[in-house]
Amino acid sequence: MRFGLFIPQGWRLDLVGIPPAEQWATMLSLVHRAENQAAGEAVPGGEFAWESAWVFDHFHTVPEPTTEATHEAWSLMAAFAAATQRVRLGQMCTCMSYREPTYLAKVASTVDAISGGRVEMGIGAGWYEHEWRAYGYGFPSAGERLRALDEGVQIMASMWRTGSSGTFEGKRYQVDGALCYPQPLQQLPVGDGGAEVPSIPLWIAGGGEKKTLRIAAQHAQYTNFSGKPEEFDHKSGVLEAHCRDLGRDFGEITRSADYNVVIGETEAEVAERLDWIEAHFRKLVPDHADREAANWRGGLLVGTPEQIVERLQDMRSRGLGYAITAFAEAAYDTSGIELFEKQVIPHLQ
Repeated sequence: MRFGLFIPQGWRLDLVGIPPAEQWATMLSLVHRAENQAAGEAVPGGEFAWESAWVFDHFHTVPEPTTEATHEAWSLMAAFAAATQRVRLGQMCTCMSYREPTYLAKVASTVDAISGGRVEMGIGAGWYEHEWRAYGYGFPSAGERLRALDEGVQIMASMWRTGSSGTFEGKRYQVDGALCYPQPLQQLPVGDGGAEVPSIPLWIAGGGEKKTLRIAAQHAQYTNFSGKPEEFDHKSGVLEAHCRDLGRDFGEITRSADYNVVIGETEAEVAERLDWIEAHFRKLVPDHADREAANWRGGLLVGTPEQIVERLQDMRSRGLGYAITAFAEAAYDTSGIELFEKQVIPHLQ
């Protein structure tokens, strides 16, 4: 199993209390940790713990908009790209309709060049209605947002692979000859012959069964949907059926899930971390504190290292190939991350 680490950027109220002038240094220190941290002693040769570092593509905080900072995803991608050498860089996930696909393809290709070929393109239809309306995007129906996703990934893939959008006449997007140079540095196989062309890995995020997972079956190298065991099994079955219908090899797609991690050496330590999380949200967003605390308490990866290893081993047996993890306290306390690096990751690599 491969692992990614979410970097606190403010969206989940995870930089509160850190002065604005110090927030970039805080984020950068965690990216450098992901860049350099080896896994625990159980891994022969000291392999790196983290394959990738991630941010979210949002403009306003959740569970409600506040005046706390939320740093913009693609600005961070470019900065992280220039400040690192090894770790891969992703967003889970870019909202297709926040940027025209021609522009987004160009941005991602430029960041890929800056990074030396380390960009992962997480992409989805978007959902945060307040944010959409506040930024002047309106809030189209789910069908319209999914149409934008479908057409947008086609345009981006063409621009990356050929250097041009060509002429595309869709219901949502119409483009003609938008150029994308430099092309991505990364090379991905396409077609039955497996010839490699410039491209960036696409992570299609979302579990919509009729449209999102079908788009994933057509275009994705990775999916990202629920990491709850039964839901994961069900969504995997739907994805496999779409692949079969489309003639796509289901095994070509790596399935990923996002997880909130609350880890402690003992159950008492886990309880202390959960209490801190509840107090954090109760202070900042009291009307939402009960729900936020319940979300963290009910997560699959809440427990001691042994408990978390057992649950991830089960998920691996179900076909989970990639876990992207978030630690509520990461900006203030990295001891939970360190425990995960030393006592969880080595048992799953």
